[in-house]
Amino acid sequence: MCSRSFLEKTIPAVKWMRGYNKKDIIHDVIAGLTVGLTAIPQGIAYAVVAGLQPQYGLYAAFMGPFTYVLLGSCKDITIGPTAILALMTQTFVTSHGPDFAVLLAFLSGCIIFLLGLFRMGFLVDFISMPVTVGFTSAAAITIASSQLKGLFGFGGSSNDFIGACVNLVKHLHETRLWDSVLGMSTIVVLLLTKNLKDVYKGRNMSELSLWQRVLSQTLWMICVARNAIVVVLGALVAYILDSKITEGLPPFALPPFSSSFNGTNYTFIDMVQEMGTSVAVVPLISILEKSIVDLHVYVAAKGKAVDATQEMIALGVGNILGSFVRSMPVTGSFTRTAVNNASGVCTQLGGAFTGLLILVALGFLTGTFYYIPKASLAGLIICAMFFMVEYEMVPLLWKTKKLDLIPFFATFFGCLFIGLEYGILLGVGVNLVFILYESARPSVHRKELTINGNSVLLVRPENGLVFPAAEYIRDIIVRSCPQDDQLDFTIVVDGTHVFTVDATMAKNMQLLTIDLELRKQPVIFWNWRRTTEGTCCGLDPDMARYFRYGSTLHDLFRGFLPFVITPSENDIGKETLPRFYLRRLLLLPSIMDVGTVVERPAGLDSEQDVVINEQASQRLIAEESDS
Repeated sequence: MCSRSFLEKTIPAVKWMRGYNKKDIIHDVIAGLTVGLTAIPQGIAYAVVAGLQPQYGLYAAFMGPFTYVLLGSCKDITIGPTAILALMTQTFVTSHGPDFAVLLAFLSGCIIFLLGLFRMGFLVDFISMPVTVGFTSAAAITIASSQLKGLFGFGGSSNDFIGACVNLVKHLHETRLWDSVLGMSTIVVLLLTKNLKDVYKGRNMSELSLWQRVLSQTLWMICVARNAIVVVLGALVAYILDSKITEGLPPFALPPFSSSFNGTNYTFIDMVQEMGTSVAVVPLISILEKSIVDLHVYVAAKGKAVDATQEMIALGVGNILGSFVRSMPVTGSFTRTAVNNASGVCTQLGGAFTGLLILVALGFLTGTFYYIPKASLAGLIICAMFFMVEYEMVPLLWKTKKLDLIPFFATFFGCLFIGLEYGILLGVGVNLVFILYESARPSVHRKELTINGNSVLLVRPENGLVFPAAEYIRDIIVRSCPQDDQLDFTIVVDGTHVFTVDATMAKNMQLLTIDLELRKQPVIFWNWRRTTEGTCCGLDPDMARYFRYGSTLHDLFRGFLPFVITPSENDIGKETLPRFYLRRLLLLPSIMDVGTVVERPAGLDSEQDVVINEQASQRLIAEESDS
């Protein structure tokens, strides 16, 4: 039997329903209906972007809110069709029919649900901000270019930016005057009404007169519902559209696991093969868009975290159930989420009223869609795309880190010229190359010092050391050491900033000690973390003697002396050189003669005594005399 906490985490509605009251329902009704006025024209417009009939956009717009009421963890977020997912769906709809869009929604939902179930949302972390911005900006330009034919009323078809530009050149002479006037008028009205809600922004409502408060709320409502207003006005002045749409509620049935389009039959396997990489890319883009919405909600909620895992589960289930009512792929909508938040929604139940309004539109108002002109929808879409292109990001990246412009432009131009799926993969690939390069070439600071009379080469890596950097680190240390044999020259590798070491790096550290011993140059691994030391000693327990700890280098060299182990009988005849180690000064007499024989340190395999190096002993005695 599941606990209450588990039930509340799995179905968040169980938690917020307990404290629900009459005041909440009033705010939720207002917010839900307000969002619905935005969702209806956007759903119709995004269906047009996807190459589907308008009702498909409303099919996609109503199931998501109903699902989110039960499974969503944040009151502000709304689920529905978006411009980017619509554009990514268009290719399959144009070539293979609407069944492919519905199956894509089902498969995307299954993948998103599983990723959420296994907490694999971290995959989106590999998509950096420059890649995300490049992708959304290119997608916005591609969507806007695809609507030019609707805006100017000429024919032809195109599925990408290049095709849209070619189509514009070929058919520009077919431009219809009144379609162009209607489309441009739509854009002008939308731009002029965009900031009406800010007329009284910053003013205290209690300081305004009654008519000013009424005017403020009226202007705010006009601004929020401006998309619906221009669509209605466009329908009133339009005379004819190219096709009618089907009236009534969507049929409830299993997603199409086979299809027939233009005389070609497709099995389920055929459909998946035709979709190709989009089966994986569309879910990731859906999660990416949703994570951007989550981030804005986090900021708007002043730090209130969003449960990312639960959000992925809700999004996955929303796509799966949506496919049963002929929905195309859906995700979190930034525009509608912002409207929901601004409308004062109190709980996720506001989404139910959004869904109900869309169902009413499907049941009773679909006949009016016949009169909505394509020019108005094209103007609405193009105007929305203006604000998706983040022009300001280029100077910002130039000021912060110029190298980030490379993945940005790689993604941007890749999406424009070779397609959205391949463009974002190109951007992620460029980013991964940067990450791998930084792993293979970590920052290494080198400095020659003289400490307590000892010549020291201090080497300080600044990152985790993993296999791509193994040979580089070893080579850079060896090349930095003097080539002549200096018994008093010590190499200190500071591991303070080394958080990770893998087996390949540990092996190269072992080889480094051998290289330096052959050159009669002692090496110390100083202040390495116990975990990194454990990795090296796990490879070769004998490496433990190289690791030392201390607060300063002066303390390190005040407490240690170089000593040499002469070859044992087993070494006679072999081309080996003496090995050098360090021994604590506290184990030695404070005053000793040069060449004094001392007790052999434990763990050494040589049968010979340990002889104190003459030069080091003389230097020590001189330092003690000075003190």
